[in-house]
Amino acid sequence: MKIAIQGIPGSFHHQVAINCFGQDAEIIGFRTFEEVARCVSQVACDFGVLAIENSIAGAILPNYELIDRYNLTIKDEYYLPISHNFMCLKGQSIADITEVRSHPMALLQCKKFFEQYPQIKLIDDIDTASVARRIRDERIKNVGAIASKTAAKIYGLELLAENIQTVKDNFTRFIILQKPVLDLGFIKPNKASIKVTMKNEKGILARLLTVISESELDLSKIQSIPVIDKPWEYAFFIDLQFDDYKVYQAVIEVVKKEFGDVKVFGEYVNRK
Repeated sequence: MKIAIQGIPGSFHHQVAINCFGQDAEIIGFRTFEEVARCVSQVACDFGVLAIENSIAGAILPNYELIDRYNLTIKDEYYLPISHNFMCLKGQSIADITEVRSHPMALLQCKKFFEQYPQIKLIDDIDTASVARRIRDERIKNVGAIASKTAAKIYGLELLAENIQTVKDNFTRFIILQKPVLDLGFIKPNKASIKVTMKNEKGILARLLTVISESELDLSKIQSIPVIDKPWEYAFFIDLQFDDYKVYQAVIEVVKKEFGDVKVFGEYVNRK
């Protein structure tokens, strides 16, 4: 089984892939999220792991668009507790570090910690673990990384500080992507991710939310993005939770009839 991820061994995507598919899965790392989506779309990989939102930093909007553009389906979701750790080449102290590089999300989540070290410059980079690997490979001194403890162990770096994220109860939600398959088998879904491209009518969003509420569905997420070829019109990515699958299906039919086009990205089990 081939699993596509953004990042390298030691990254959070790598941890999720192992947790979901086991040590025997062939995990293929890519530089960008788009390459992950393309790999799954072309069936070069069986599944893809994609971060979609963080409990502190919020949604990763471009990834919603990738799911849509590459016509992918959400098979499942996974919530990973995030522990950010400050690391560098062995033999250095925090006083030796002049800059820290990591993924922008990681830097944002650890910003408060670094306020006590104004001499350290925070610089956006492509990935958490890739910075750790580069520091090891190029023997870079005076530069730190923010990454997982697993990355520190894999790349032989020294931990200067552990769990430096501002909010300790910090989770990232990942989704497991596949080609468009909605064969649920024996699974009884209680969550769905959909996209609604709304008609351009006054008050239509408020009416949609009322329909969802009155049907006793739980709207756990709503995110708007512009419709590229229709200026000032928006599509909405919506996560719905429900106890009765038939009630959910009835609501989908109402939305299709009265509110606009509906695209179901996935029906799966809520893992939160």
